[in-house]
Amino acid sequence: MRYYLGGLAARERNEDSDRHLAFYLTFVAGAVNAGGFMAVQQYTSHMSGIVSAIADNMVLGNRSLVIVGVSSLASFIFGAASSAILINWARRRALESEYALPLGVEALLLLIFGLSGFFLTSGSFSTILLTISLLCFIMGLQNAIITKLSGARIRTTHVTGLVTDAGIEIGKLFYRNDPKRPELAPVIADRGKLALLLSLIGLFFSGGIAGALLFSRFGLPVAALFALPLGLFASFPLAADIKRYRARNG
Repeated sequence: MRYYLGGLAARERNEDSDRHLAFYLTFVAGAVNAGGFMAVQQYTSHMSGIVSAIADNMVLGNRSLVIVGVSSLASFIFGAASSAILINWARRRALESEYALPLGVEALLLLIFGLSGFFLTSGSFSTILLTISLLCFIMGLQNAIITKLSGARIRTTHVTGLVTDAGIEIGKLFYRNDPKRPELAPVIADRGKLALLLSLIGLFFSGGIAGALLFSRFGLPVAALFALPLGLFASFPLAADIKRYRARNG
C-alpha cells in the first residue's frame, strides 16, 4: 500500500499511476466544483462559460460580475502557470517531488478553502471574489499537474474536451468500414482510451454528486476530506527529498 500511494505522485511514472491519480483528481474536481457552487453559486472549472459570462456582463454593464469573471480567468491561468513553475523547478533539480510539490500546494489550498468560512464574512462581495479566485486557482493548478505528467493526454477539469474525445471514439466504434475498399486503412476505435474517457466523465459526475451532498450538509470544512488524501500522496516524494537533502548536508 505504501508503495502504491507513494507512486501516485512520484517522479518516475507509468500508465497505471497516471490513470489512478487522474481518477482521484477528476473526482476531486467534480466535488470542489459542486462545493464552489454551494458556497458562491458559481462553477469554477468551466472557463468557457466564464469567458462567455465576461462578454455578456460587459455588454449588460454588470461591472461587479465582469470583475469576478476576469478574476476567475486570471486565477485559473495563474494556477496553471504556478503548477508549471513548480514542476519545472523541481525537474531541473531532479527532485522526487516534481509533481508532489503542486499537489501538496493544492491540498493546502483546499484546507484553506475549508477553513475560510471561519474567518471570511459570508455573502460579502470580497468573500465571493476571494473564494471564486481561490477555487479557480486550484482548478488551474490541478489541471496543469495532470496535463504535465500525462503529456497532455489527460485532463481532469476540462469535461468538454473529455466528452468531445469520447464522442470521436464512439464515432469510430460505430463506423462501418467498407469491405470493398481493403486498400484503405480501417477506422478503428481506441477502446482503452474510450473506457478511460468515460471513466473520467463518470468520476467528475460522481464527485459532483458527492460534493453537493456533503457541502450542502456539512459546509466548507468538508473540503478537508478531499485535501487530506492529496496531501498523503504528495508526502512520500516530499519526504524522500527531505531525507536526501539531510543526508547530503549532514
